[in-house]
Amino acid sequence: MSGGAQLSVTDQRRAARHPVNLPVIGEHRQLGDVMLTIVNISSTGFMTSGAIELGRGERVTIRLQVIGRIEAFLVWNDGERAGFQFERIVRQDDFIKLIKALQPNPRLRQSR
Repeated sequence: MSGGAQLSVTDQRRAARHPVNLPVIGEHRQLGDVMLTIVNISSTGFMTSGAIELGRGERVTIRLQVIGRIEAFLVWNDGERAGFQFERIVRQDDFIKLIKALQPNPRLRQSR
């Protein structure tokens, strides 16, 4: 049996991604506040743009509308973009509410 934390989220890449432009402050245990710009988000994680000083596996906690505080860990970082996986899958109904809250133009919202 392998050691380490076992996440409930195993295959993240299939989740639908929604484009956003969302500046957030990530809380890192050693670096403190880390400024991030989320450029797409799904119920399982998000991608940021801009250089960040984090390595694979490092964790940040962010605060999102509707969802509240949620921890995510860095899966990949190519220097200009980075991909994070949430420590848990966001419930579908909460995720839909989040996307609606992030979309300021009601004509662009999907009707549900």
